Amino acid sequence: MKQPARAPQGKTKAPKDKRKSREDLNQKARDRKNEKKHRGNASGSRANPVAADQNKGNDSKAKDPRIGSKKPIPLGVEGQQSKPAKVKKVAVEKQPKLSPQEELAALENNERLDALLDRLENGEVLSAEEQAWLDQTLDRIDVLMEQLGIELGDDEDGDEAEEDMYRLLKGNN
Repeated sequence: MKQPARAPQGKTKAPKDKRKSREDLNQKARDRKNEKKHRGNASGSRANPVAADQNKGNDSKAKDPRIGSKKPIPLGVEGQQSKPAKVKKVAVEKQPKLSPQEELAALENNERLDALLDRLENGEVLSAEEQAWLDQTLDRIDVLMEQLGIELGDDEDGDEAEEDMYRLLKGNN
């Protein structure tokens, strides 16, 4: 005789899930691909951070997420001139000290002095700057000539003394 079939005791097997159709599998794969595609930050998020990220309860100064130095860099020559704090004094080139004889010879051979004296002799009027330079140079020549003991033979008239000085200067060229 046949015994009646027993009912399962304790463990029952769950029914198998239905196999998913190809369309369902393809759709899930497309969804996963789209999720992966949109990972990361939006373009330009480093240069232009979102304000919502900064306002998470920090009342302190917002930190700039960009990397690097925040020190402003002067662009061009104008930026360098705007900083007068660090101005270096240019050392004046000291010419070797000349003896009075050498200095007098240098002044007598000065082309600018000769040109200005020629212009004065021709009756031209000199500018204030040129006249001041000429007077200063002639005064220096007088001082050097006195130091060296050279005399022009002062006559009664001052114009003749100037002419003599001019001749002396022109004669040594």
